[in-house]
Amino acid sequence: MRVTFEVNGRPVTADDVWAGESLLYVLRERLGLPGSKNACEQGECGSCTVYLDGVTVCACMVAAGQAHGRRVRTVEGLSSPGGGQRLDAVQEAFLEAGAVQCGFCTPGLLVQADDLVGRTARRGLGVPGDAEIREHLAGNLCRCTGYEAIVEAVRLAAERADAAVRGGAR
Repeated sequence: MRVTFEVNGRPVTADDVWAGESLLYVLRERLGLPGSKNACEQGECGSCTVYLDGVTVCACMVAAGQAHGRRVRTVEGLSSPGGGQRLDAVQEAFLEAGAVQCGFCTPGLLVQADDLVGRTARRGLGVPGDAEIREHLAGNLCRCTGYEAIVEAVRLAAERADAAVRGGAR
């Protein structure tokens, strides 16, 4: 089957996709977007988290055919538009806070963190508290950290986004 959809703002087509093929496989193996990681293949670890029409999903649990005609945004799409090298504010915060260890869980955490910051601070709803951050990231497992640096990174990104919104409102 042929699957045509939008990835990170550009149209793509994958040919000869078999019915049971996951969106994750298509992204990584057919489209050359290795950012989303293949870990549990059961939707339990969050390493493959992407946006599907603006909602975060585990790409390993989405059949590739379900993406037909839809919009997908991967961790690669968080950086500057058009594939530039400039990091997104959430990515910068993760680096500054030391929230990147082995890096396997990082792509999924970045997408989930971006989603939370987008839902709160960027919309003028303020900075989420630690409990809200932890709850939002609950589906993303990290085996290297105690999550403190990750929570700090999300808080830092949210504080900066909130300041930008408040500064722009004046």
